[in-house]
Amino acid sequence: MAMLLNVEKIEKYYGNKDNVTKVIDNISFRVDNGEFVGIMGPSGSGKTTLLNCISTIDNVTTGKIILNNKDITRLKSKSLDNFRQNELGFIFQDFNLIDTLTAYENIALALTIKGEKSFEIQGKIKLVAKYLEIEKVLDKYPYQMSGGEKQRVASARAIVTDPSLILADEPTGALDSKSSRLLLEKFVSLNKELKATILMVTHDTFTASYAHRILFIKDGRIFNELIRGKDTRKEFLNKIIEVTSLLGGDDRNVF
Repeated sequence: MAMLLNVEKIEKYYGNKDNVTKVIDNISFRVDNGEFVGIMGPSGSGKTTLLNCISTIDNVTTGKIILNNKDITRLKSKSLDNFRQNELGFIFQDFNLIDTLTAYENIALALTIKGEKSFEIQGKIKLVAKYLEIEKVLDKYPYQMSGGEKQRVASARAIVTDPSLILADEPTGALDSKSSRLLLEKFVSLNKELKATILMVTHDTFTASYAHRILFIKDGRIFNELIRGKDTRKEFLNKIIEVTSLLGGDDRNVF
């Protein structure tokens, strides 16, 4: 597969010359088109900072992040805004839906910002809503939806623009086990059938077991890597639990 994302020797420091903290310490890895990659690590390991740097929410101190042959660490202002709109889709733990908009309007917002016409927006939302099984909530406001429905609406908003890379930050963190399972099955379907490339940060072993490859972060560095290969999801889950026990992370196991 062709490479989509290349993270090259990035470091991230916070503080000043008298009190400097290195949060990311010389991390390098690549993600190919069509991969579903998980990032795991205990609290304070640097996994969220890493995702923030890739998503352009934060800046690296040194190193490069190249996505679709663009060095995103060099993008400025308008170019950066255009990059986010066209290349990235975001899924957050707390959904980040706008309370005063319906599900349909929340999903449409990203397309409206891009200047797409109303009939094009309607067609795209219809397709993605059917795929994620949220047709019945399109006219509802967030307060009228369950947590699982909100996260599927948020997922629809992330994929409706057909981004190069979907970034998911603890996407099941606010969901019960049934809703988590349904969402993750949709992620697998998006990855397999629509060839969506997904990079997901999670502390949860059950959630991570749906990915094809896991990068484990400890003290700002890559500690280990697991590739699912021909393992069943349960076999892969057991391997993930073994590594997280070495990391000192959360090995919560939900069936």
